[in-house]
Amino acid sequence: MNVVVVGGGVIGLSVAWRLSSEHEVTLVDPRPAGGASWVAGGMLAPVTEAWPGEEDLLELGSASLASWPGFAADLGLDLDTRGTIVAAADGADAGQLDTLAEFLAGRGREVERLSGRELRRVEPSLGPNVRSGLIVPGDLAVDNRELLRLLSSRAHEAGVEFIGEAAASVTSGVVELASSTLRCDLAVIAAGAWSGALHPALAGAVRPVKGEILRLRARQNALPPPTHTVRAMVESRAVYLVPRAGDELVVGATQYEAGFDEEVTAGGVRDLLNLAERVVPGVVEYTLTECAAGLRAGSRDNLPLIGSLGPGVVVAAGHHRNGLLLAPITAEAVRAMAAGREEPLVKVADPARLTGGTA
Repeated sequence: MNVVVVGGGVIGLSVAWRLSSEHEVTLVDPRPAGGASWVAGGMLAPVTEAWPGEEDLLELGSASLASWPGFAADLGLDLDTRGTIVAAADGADAGQLDTLAEFLAGRGREVERLSGRELRRVEPSLGPNVRSGLIVPGDLAVDNRELLRLLSSRAHEAGVEFIGEAAASVTSGVVELASSTLRCDLAVIAAGAWSGALHPALAGAVRPVKGEILRLRARQNALPPPTHTVRAMVESRAVYLVPRAGDELVVGATQYEAGFDEEVTAGGVRDLLNLAERVVPGVVEYTLTECAAGLRAGSRDNLPLIGSLGPGVVVAAGHHRNGLLLAPITAEAVRAMAAGREEPLVKVADPARLTGGTA
């Protein structure tokens, strides 16, 4: 088939790459390998993202996590397998972690509860404010920018045609650009937060959720960054710290509704640095190398939308904080749909639940 994929973030690139082995694929995006995927933290963490009431998301994320080693091997990408530490800074935060631990235990997930002192033996970078926490060994992490580079490279090698324009609308067999019209057998809407404007059924079903993120680097003679991914609750506010090669540390992320505003605010930077210092005090000696903002594609129930919107149109959007995590299972689901097969694992992400079956 002739397939047009609209959107070149991690979802669109993964879909285009996987489809290119069987179909002629064109990818449409004015800034491929950019957007929210470029500024992501790189955590592949369905367990530590879990919360009561989001059981379907946990199962979907866990299924995708199981696909990640093979997906990474096909790309030639290294995974960080050291797991995640989840830390609590006060009694109320510790109570939230207890709720999470009990929920995960009830779902048969492996977690280990530790005191603050025990956590500091495992991760010496943690400060005295950390009261208690969990160790989650199964979570993974990935360098998101290396992932995007490799996905782009593999897609080009496989013959995917890249068109550096924005799509204006998608209907059955037609993708309208500003200057031309592309006709295709299948159109895949994978434009992240911008997907809601491309098809009538997606209006109001996908929205932008702003997130600011920082990159720091340990200076000479400063304490080294954490060796594990650290997620923490500090006075009921979430922060994560993800180590990268070269003594780099990714700190994120704010989360709020601000439309399509992609500017970094001084308040967002201040809040992230304050929260990070409460967890890993050594960050105050680091160099601040980058401040960026991205727009996650949110849905009303935090589950993505993966499925048909009518003849010749499939959506793969609304992944919110889990775009990187869900990339393998999303790509395989779209590949199955293109071949006329159903993918049972993504049934919970059927867009009809939010679009009312509108096509």
